[in-house]
This record gives sequence, C-alpha cells and structure tokens, in this order.
Amino acid sequence: MSLFRLDSSIQGARSTSRAVADTAEQAWARTHPSGLITRRDLVASPLPPHAWTSAVSAEFVPADQHTDKQAEAVALATELVDELFAAEAYLLAVPLYNYGVSQHVKNWIDLVITDPRMAGTGGRPPLAGRPAALITSRGGGYGPGAPREGWDHATPYYRRIFGDLFGMELHVSEIELTMAEINPAMAALRDQARQQLEAGHVSAEKHGELLAQHVLDQQS
Repeated sequence: MSLFRLDSSIQGARSTSRAVADTAEQAWARTHPSGLITRRDLVASPLPPHAWTSAVSAEFVPADQHTDKQAEAVALATELVDELFAAEAYLLAVPLYNYGVSQHVKNWIDLVITDPRMAGTGGRPPLAGRPAALITSRGGGYGPGAPREGWDHATPYYRRIFGDLFGMELHVSEIELTMAEINPAMAALRDQARQQLEAGHVSAEKHGELLAQHVLDQQS
C-alpha cells in the first residue's frame, strides 16, 4: 500500500494546507498503518529552476549528446514520475498564491510532463482512475458573492492537470479565509474562517478514508 504526498506551502508549521493534509494522511494510515508514504516537499527541497528548460531541450537532442544539465534534468524528471507511478493513491497539498499556482508546483508539473510516460497510452491518461485527495487553501475569499469571486486561477488548473490530464480521481477539500486570524482587516470573518477550517478537516478525513478504501477495493 503506497501513498504519494506533495507539499508546497511556504508557511511551514503555520501552513493550513499541510495541517489539513495531515488529517487526510492520518485517515489513510489508519487503514494502511504499515503502508509506504513517499513525500515530496517542494519548498524544503525545491527543484532547480533550470531543470524544465533543460529537460525540454533534451527532447531534441540524442541522449548520447545531452549536456550535463540536460542529463541531470531528464534523470530528475524520471525520478519524479517514478514516484507517481509507484503510488496507488495521492495527497496533494497546494495553496493559492497571488491568485494562481505556486511556482514550486508549476515547476514540478512542467518537469513531470516532460517524461514520455505522462502522455499516457492509447488515449488513456497515465494515472487513470487512481484516487487523489486535493487540498487547496486560500488566504482570502473567492466564492460566489465575494469581492474577488473568480480570482482563484489555481484550483481550476489543478483540476485540469491532475484530473483531466493525469487522469486521477480527485476528491477536493477547499479551505478559504486562512489569513483571517492574522489580518486585522479580516477580523469580522474569523468565525467564518474557523468554520471553513473545521469543514476542511472533516472533508480531508473523509477523503483520506476514501483513498484507503479505493486501494482496498482495487486489490480485492
């Protein structure tokens, strides 16, 4: 039994996405206490900024003519995709930054996509049907009626990449207003923020259990 966990928050121990992902992981681990968890923390161990361009350029050069940077980038992409294919379920903790995708996550996705295996086979996505808990957190409010409704340009992208392109079966937990506790201008929203956080943990626990059950069902 194996779970791949991706973290990308820059907030460390203060991170909401990491805390909610912990809840999902614990729920998964209750069913698979001896299961393998592979972790990729994109902030603690950021990917080299040049890796994507080097991996892309390597596609147009015979392997025996790769530069050192190209060879290293291809090897890194292979390692990242090996991690994905080795897992049976996924936990993806990906906060919203500046209304879009974290640069750490975008770099990881871009590099992963360079591996030929991620094109899938026979029109079938490479990770078709494998379950994933997607944990998204947002400092402000972006839902219906909010002043910045529609400004979340990350969650639709994550759904497109992980769900449509990779083929994962997504279970999404969304938490908003995470900055309310520390931003005086959002003080009036603190009760709502606490409700959002509690609901996020409830959702993540449910989704962690769903990941675990999905793996059991596939193996039975």
